[in-house]
Parts: sequence; structure tokens; C-alpha cells
Amino acid sequence: MMLVRADEATEAGVLPSRELVEEMGRYNEELVKAGVLLAADGLHPSSKGARVEFHAGRPTVTDGPFAEAKELIAGFWIIQVTSKEEAVQWASRVPFGEGGVVELRQVFEPGDFPEEIVTPEAAAREEKLREELQRQSAQR
Repeated sequence: MMLVRADEATEAGVLPSRELVEEMGRYNEELVKAGVLLAADGLHPSSKGARVEFHAGRPTVTDGPFAEAKELIAGFWIIQVTSKEEAVQWASRVPFGEGGVVELRQVFEPGDFPEEIVTPEAAAREEKLREELQRQSAQR
């Protein structure tokens, strides 16, 4: 997963320029042609969101905005590649200007957990869930 950090502009709801949107479209087309893009989207400012925190087993909801823009996410890509180096290569090609930041994080898969944490039955349920999501996505 490639995460895009929020900044003061994204938190203020400033939309990207037409030129940047066109560059991002071309970049996304390259990801699709390479067969690595699974999902991508931008996120509205945190002022339109909420946080749900759990303390003593109870959820507490706090509406945005959230104070520290450098700690927030403004968008993401989910790509499927064979190595961290390949992910870094794709992230290095994101058409952001000065100050842009893309953070790379690997998504956990059932096989990343030992059987005492994710049993074969739980892994099978997860696989069925993913298949159902793909089926639903194909029907849209």
C-alpha cells in the first residue's frame, strides 16, 4: 500500500490542479497496464471524517478535523508487486512535486500469521470473503 500524507492544503479541501490530476491519471494507467494496481483513491479532509477510539472496551467517536495534518492520510494506492524494491520504484514515479510524501506499507495476508493466530479455518473464511468481494465487485 502506498499512502499519501495529508498536508495543510489537503486538510483545507484544496483540490489538485488539472495538470496534476492528468499526470496522476497517466501514472494510474501505467499501474494498470503493468497489472499491479488493485485500488486507488483520494480521501476527503479529516473535517468530514471521524475517529472511533476504544478505551476499556468501549468505542468513543470524535468528529474531525484532526489537529496534526502530517499524521493524516490524504489518499492511497494498493498495488501488488513482488518486492519492496519494486514498490519503491513505483512510489518514486508518483508525480508529486516538492514536499510530497508517499509511505509504503505491506498489507498483511493470512500467510503472514502463524497457525496459532490465524487457523487454517480462519484463513479459509478470509479467502471466501475475498472471493465474495471480487464477485460483488465484478457485478457492479
